[in-house]
Amino acid sequence: MNFYVINDFRPVIQATVFGLVFSMPVMSAGTLDQAIDAGVAQNTESARSQQRIEKLDEETRRMVQEFRQNTRNADVLKKYNDHLDLLLVSQEKEKQSLEHQLKEIDVTQREIVPLMLRMLDSLEAFVSIDLPFLPEERRRRIEYLKTMMVSADATNAEKFRRILEAYQVEADYGRTIEAYRASLTIGAGDRPVDFLRLGRVALYYQTLDGSETGTWNQESKRWVKLPGEYKRAIRDGLRVARKEAAPDLLTLPIPGPEAVR
Repeated sequence: MNFYVINDFRPVIQATVFGLVFSMPVMSAGTLDQAIDAGVAQNTESARSQQRIEKLDEETRRMVQEFRQNTRNADVLKKYNDHLDLLLVSQEKEKQSLEHQLKEIDVTQREIVPLMLRMLDSLEAFVSIDLPFLPEERRRRIEYLKTMMVSADATNAEKFRRILEAYQVEADYGRTIEAYRASLTIGAGDRPVDFLRLGRVALYYQTLDGSETGTWNQESKRWVKLPGEYKRAIRDGLRVARKEAAPDLLTLPIPGPEAVR
């Protein structure tokens, strides 16, 4: 076996490189420029393509965002429309109810006027047979109600309310005590006297000088003089009714149950 020692590789490598260089085809300057232009054009087109891709990506994201927003809006509109449907159903029921009530109101309007007239007649009849306290005030109240009943300026609701108020006033008389001053025909002329009303149980009078005291007899429908022993009690009762004295026990003549109407 023979061994060879190579002292230097450089000539061999250089020869090889020179051989490769000389073996490559020689390119002209125009061809090189075309290759460079082609590369630049390719890079430019690649950049444009990238820009188009980025624009398309941005447009896609925008469309996706719009789609999501439109989806949410559609869901909200659907719920709102469902709510409106329920409202329409409720309003239709309310409309039917109102139409039914209007029909009933027409019937009630026809029936309420005769009812009010009967109530007014009953009130007038009741006052005429009641104790004769505050006769002018009660008479004016009834006359006012009669005038209002034929007035076109007041509604039936207002007329009915006023009649109920008159009934309430008359009802209150039965549970109150009252003192007031008015004229009373005594003997041949009228004299100012103080009246004392105890609910609807009794009605008394006393002259201003205290010289005469009397009471209304409901059975005989006339005023009756009372003995002098009741003057002080009537005077004390007047002071209590005017809130000039504290409530106290009073000894007064009270008509029996058979005399009360």
